[in-house]
Amino acid sequence: MRQVSLQVSLLNEDFMLKRARTAFMMMILISGQGFAHDVSSHNKPSGQTADPNSFDFQMRAAMERMDGDMSISFTGDPDRDFSAMMIPHHQGAVDMARLELQFGKDPVLRRLAQGIIIEQLQEIDVMQRQLAALPRSPKESGGLRNEKKDHQ
Repeated sequence: MRQVSLQVSLLNEDFMLKRARTAFMMMILISGQGFAHDVSSHNKPSGQTADPNSFDFQMRAAMERMDGDMSISFTGDPDRDFSAMMIPHHQGAVDMARLELQFGKDPVLRRLAQGIIIEQLQEIDVMQRQLAALPRSPKESGGLRNEKKDHQ
């Protein structure tokens, strides 16, 4: 029974890693397209204001929010730090996919956006549960807080 449970656990872990890799690659592709667009938007005449209801404005805001939320103070625990950065990364993908559904017309890309929303929200849930189950890192519990003072 333990062996079957271990095999199922390893299969689930392998499945989640493959999905995470796929999501990561999609985000790289999406980010690259967003960057290319941002570069081209510098050609706007000065004084022209961006429409906060436009796709461009909202996509840029989603990217900036994601980038800011991914800027964490590292705890020294790779599992915690990975999850702390990937949760906002995945939420950024969800936000961008929702914008595709709101503004996009291509049925293939709209279907992809729906899948991204479902999968990324599921993966966020897994990471949040794992974060809650992990023991606190020494930095979070205050164990390393005075490390610099001790070495001065």
